[in-house]
Amino acid sequence: MSTIRSKNTGPELKVRRLVHRLGFRYRLHRADLPGKPDLVFAGRRKVIFVHGCYWHRHDDPDCKLARLPKSRLEFWLPKLEGNRARDRKNETALAEKGWDILVLWECQVANSSFLEARIRAFLNDEIH
Repeated sequence: MSTIRSKNTGPELKVRRLVHRLGFRYRLHRADLPGKPDLVFAGRRKVIFVHGCYWHRHDDPDCKLARLPKSRLEFWLPKLEGNRARDRKNETALAEKGWDILVLWECQVANSSFLEARIRAFLNDEIH
C-alpha cells in the first residue's frame, strides 16, 4: 500500500495530457483549496478531481474497480467511507467558495471520447 500514490497517478496524467491538448492551462494540487484539487483553472473558478474508484468508493454499480476487499473489512470499510465523506466535505467547501467541480472517476478515464466531451462541456460552461 505504501507504493500507492496520491498525486501523478496514471488516470490523472491521462486527464492532464488531454486537457493540455485541448488547449486549456491549469495549475496542479493547489494546497490553499479544500482537497487539493488535481487540476485548478483559477480564471474559470473550476477544479477537476480525478478519483480512484477503489479509494474514493465510486458508487456506480457497473464499476468493477470499486469493489471492497475480501479481508479485514473492519479496517478497510471505515477508512474508505472516511475518504468518501472527506471528498464530500471538500466539494461542499469548494462550492461555498464559488468553485465549480468536476469529478472524473478512474473507470471513466478509459473512454477517451466520453472523457474529452465531458471535459470540454465542463470547461466551456456547458455543465457544472
